[in-house]
Amino acid sequence: MPASTTKRDNILSSALMLFAERGFDATTIPMIANEAQVGAGTIYRYFENKEVLVNTLFQYYVKMFAETLAEDYPGNSSIREQFHHLFRGMTRFTSEHEHALYFIKTHNGAYFLDNTSRADFERLLNRLKHFLDQGKEAGVIRDLPSMAMIAIIFGGFLELHQLVRSGNIEETDDLFIGVEESCWDAIRYH
Repeated sequence: MPASTTKRDNILSSALMLFAERGFDATTIPMIANEAQVGAGTIYRYFENKEVLVNTLFQYYVKMFAETLAEDYPGNSSIREQFHHLFRGMTRFTSEHEHALYFIKTHNGAYFLDNTSRADFERLLNRLKHFLDQGKEAGVIRDLPSMAMIAIIFGGFLELHQLVRSGNIEETDDLFIGVEESCWDAIRYH
């Protein structure tokens, strides 16, 4: 039995990397099988089709990201401390699951997502919007549409992550401290 679990895990890991790097439409089952070092038929033992596979991945990583952000959330702390917690959670999640956040970002509005995937993503967005709304009400965060601020934070962070992965920027603690401060400056009320 452990061998089949390992095969399934390899399939999921390979699919995540390929979907993140190539996109859903440009990734084929044979590509995933090749990367996972299994036969294409093996994938169909675990997943009915590519849509089921991508939805399985999407739901898993959206829930995991939401749990990472919610873990020990400092709800009674300042908006700035809450932002620090969310930013550090995003950093930790990305370092532990290299392709996952980019996969979520590039696939969250895709035609192939099922109702469960869409609902999971909407719950994640609502948590982030709730944080931003609290900050707006407290006069700490700019009165801009929440989706615009989410795009600023995640877009900037993911671009930085890509630059680190490609070796164009060295990953240091000071870098992430500066990026967090820059993201905060972008959304805070001045």
